[in-house]
Amino acid sequence: MNAYKYERLLLPDILKGLAVILMIQVHLVELFALPGVVDGITGRISLFLGGPPAAPVFLAVMGYFMARSGKECQSGLARGLRLLLWGFLLNLGMNAHLLVKIFSGGIQLNPWPYVFGVDILFLAGLSIILIAVFRQVFGHRIAPWLILIILLALPGSFLPAYTGDQPWVRYVLAFFWTNEPWSYFPFFPWATYAVIGVAIYLISQKFPFGEFTSKGLLYILTALLVIIAVSFGWGFRVSVTLNEYYHHSILYVLWVVVFMMFWTIAVHLATTGRHDTEVVCYLRWVGRNVTSFYVFQWLLIGNIGTAIYQTQNALALIGWFIVIVIGVSFLVVLWRRLKPRGLKE
Repeated sequence: MNAYKYERLLLPDILKGLAVILMIQVHLVELFALPGVVDGITGRISLFLGGPPAAPVFLAVMGYFMARSGKECQSGLARGLRLLLWGFLLNLGMNAHLLVKIFSGGIQLNPWPYVFGVDILFLAGLSIILIAVFRQVFGHRIAPWLILIILLALPGSFLPAYTGDQPWVRYVLAFFWTNEPWSYFPFFPWATYAVIGVAIYLISQKFPFGEFTSKGLLYILTALLVIIAVSFGWGFRVSVTLNEYYHHSILYVLWVVVFMMFWTIAVHLATTGRHDTEVVCYLRWVGRNVTSFYVFQWLLIGNIGTAIYQTQNALALIGWFIVIVIGVSFLVVLWRRLKPRGLKE
């Protein structure tokens, strides 16, 4: 295996590791930070960093690895169903403190949006099922996957909102497109990014990225930077306006694709030849354990957040970030040693 191929295979893990670290900081800001911090420049920067470089990249890398694995449809379906189950268990776990307060009468809130909140694990499970099924139909043909990307990105803006009086319908539809407050990652348009990951893998097999020199990548990076700079005001606004971010249009999908290309090349250039450094090794390790890392960070942040909701200043958030990252890392190491055989990321 040549050096470039070795580095290319490590890059997705580094990207996943960065994505989940960025998710941790934005979750801390959303739950722990004082309202003045959230609404200020610090909070807005945090929301942006927890946006385009985080969830879309995580999903694209997931799709990339799934396309690369070549596993049978049945294996993909089983993995997708496991993630759906993990999603429900995570909702119960991360909101355990809050749910106890609700059911004991300490807080007057509707518990069901917290039980059925559409977080990224649900989306990942549904996306994996989608890819497993369509891979049987599309195979390695690129064009159908590109068409599917468009079909997934478009409907969210046009599908009707549910106006009936059946609560269970609202909870079901929230997994797919409706603009409910607890629908953070609806299938439309978010599954688009997982399919983009599949397309990236297939394209890379026909047009190897290794043909680009570092100088050539710098030229591409500069061109992408110009596009991002010209449209950054709009892209930044959508990224930090949470309801618009969670239920964005195909235009924003295109903007995120450009940003992801820029981010991927930038990370590649920044880490090439540095894979033995402590920071890069840690990010690779986080990326390879991304599911457990994500679960544990929410279990800690969610339950602590109930006790100190929106009470922490910016300096305290830095301390909490260090504590959470160290604590989650310890829990992941412990989990890897104790988890039953057969459970995989």
